[in-house]
Amino acid sequence: MQKRVAVIGGGIIGATAAFYLSYLDQSQSLSVTLFDDDLGQATKAASGIISPWLSKRRNKRWYALAKQGAAFYPKLIADAKLGPNVYQQTGTIVTRKQPDDLESLYQEAMIKLQHTPAMQDVELLSAREVGRRLPFLTNPPAGIFVKGGAKIDGRCFIEELLKQAQKQRLIVRRQRVFFDKSGQIRTSMGLEKFDTIIVATGAWMKGTLKPLNYLVKIRPQKGQLIDLAVNPLRYRSRLPVLMPEGSSDIIPFSQRKLVVGATHENDGGFDLKATAKAQTLLLKNAQVFDNRLKAGQIMQTRVGTRAYTDDFAPFFGRLPSNPNILLGGGLGSSGLTTGPIIGYLLAKAIVDEQWGHWEAFTRPLSNYII
Repeated sequence: MQKRVAVIGGGIIGATAAFYLSYLDQSQSLSVTLFDDDLGQATKAASGIISPWLSKRRNKRWYALAKQGAAFYPKLIADAKLGPNVYQQTGTIVTRKQPDDLESLYQEAMIKLQHTPAMQDVELLSAREVGRRLPFLTNPPAGIFVKGGAKIDGRCFIEELLKQAQKQRLIVRRQRVFFDKSGQIRTSMGLEKFDTIIVATGAWMKGTLKPLNYLVKIRPQKGQLIDLAVNPLRYRSRLPVLMPEGSSDIIPFSQRKLVVGATHENDGGFDLKATAKAQTLLLKNAQVFDNRLKAGQIMQTRVGTRAYTDDFAPFFGRLPSNPNILLGGGLGSSGLTTGPIIGYLLAKAIVDEQWGHWEAFTRPLSNYII
């Protein structure tokens, strides 16, 4: 008899978990259903960067998880047969405003490179050398090039990953579902019982677990980014990403589209309306480096809702009082890096029926769920 598994939430954790629950060799014994209503999902609104190694964050668990997540991507891309429209390893250029800070960061990068194969290589670049790598910039900054850095299109990632999973065994149901007090799931077909459930509903997790009398210490944050149409004559294919200190990331995602973002709006809550204020801010941030960009080039503004914890760290694990329920969330702005590895670890635990020791990556769930 097949074991019934439900994944609630089709963002980056849920989609990755659902894929591996359908893909891993031992998963033939599972019947897997993913529930998702697509509302406000941060992943589908995002184009982002996989390059955690030179982050200013000093949370050791977060760094261990992010480092593992970045190294995991080539396996995931190969397993799911995802193409360059989803993921491109083009390198990233990280900047610092002060030359001394840039030099210190370079020394740190060289030390990390010795025991971080995923970084591949590191170069200290002058402003002129950055301009050669990103020829569309009119005011290039000096920076550090990390060869192993990559960029990813969140919407394409989710859609292609679930498409591959559905070719295996995954069932996708586009609806919002709720727990009843007994731990069953209330769906459009009535109450349904599953043997194991993964909850990965992002900023909405507080509401998801409320019927089970759990309080989730999580808050929503609104994020906006803009897509600009650009002149393909100024853009080569596979350009690196620019990560300026204290400003918005600049992601040349194709020869015709430039992505700038994203905002971090703590008072935005679950509001999904694009705002002129955010458009203006993001455009001005990009114009510092390319003064030819104009408001008329903005094709669209994408809006999503991130989930943040009090310590800005992701969490995942198994609910001690409801061991058939697993959680993953609180990704914040590093979701594209940390989400897939969390989804994989949760799926692997279910398939192998061996619950991992994840203390190196996350604090106990009791720090986030009470």
